[in-house]
Amino acid sequence: MTIEVNNESTIAVDEAALQRLAAYALDAMHVSPEAELAILLVDEAAMEQLHVQWMDEPGPTDVLSFPMDELRPGTEDQPSPPGLLGDVVLCPQVAQTQADNAGHGVQEELQLLTAHGILHLLGFDHADPAEEREMFGIQRDILVGFALQERRR
Repeated sequence: MTIEVNNESTIAVDEAALQRLAAYALDAMHVSPEAELAILLVDEAAMEQLHVQWMDEPGPTDVLSFPMDELRPGTEDQPSPPGLLGDVVLCPQVAQTQADNAGHGVQEELQLLTAHGILHLLGFDHADPAEEREMFGIQRDILVGFALQERRR
């Protein structure tokens, strides 16, 4: 599995932890080990530009997902086919504000946003209450499972 993490922001983050989380999430969702994913961390100005360009909404946001090959989760018996999953773009400055409001660290917030972005790449959404329950439940399971794995490291 190829997972590339590039931090173009001015905020120092644990890029290796984001890469491990992404690998954990993709494995949990039975995505092909030959899939490719890029995670990019950008500053507020760059995120605002992307937000306006692709979502037609003003201001920076926390995470944007750009799917490529429209891969979907696989199963234990049949993983998804290989392909280019897409890009997850994160804004650490927005994540910092959200983390402060939630009472946890920016790294935890970035991990939540990474899992959230990956699920969007895999076709999940939260437009209605049923979709939201499903997506946020899977997101929670990924984050809890990853935290347990990290404690054993």
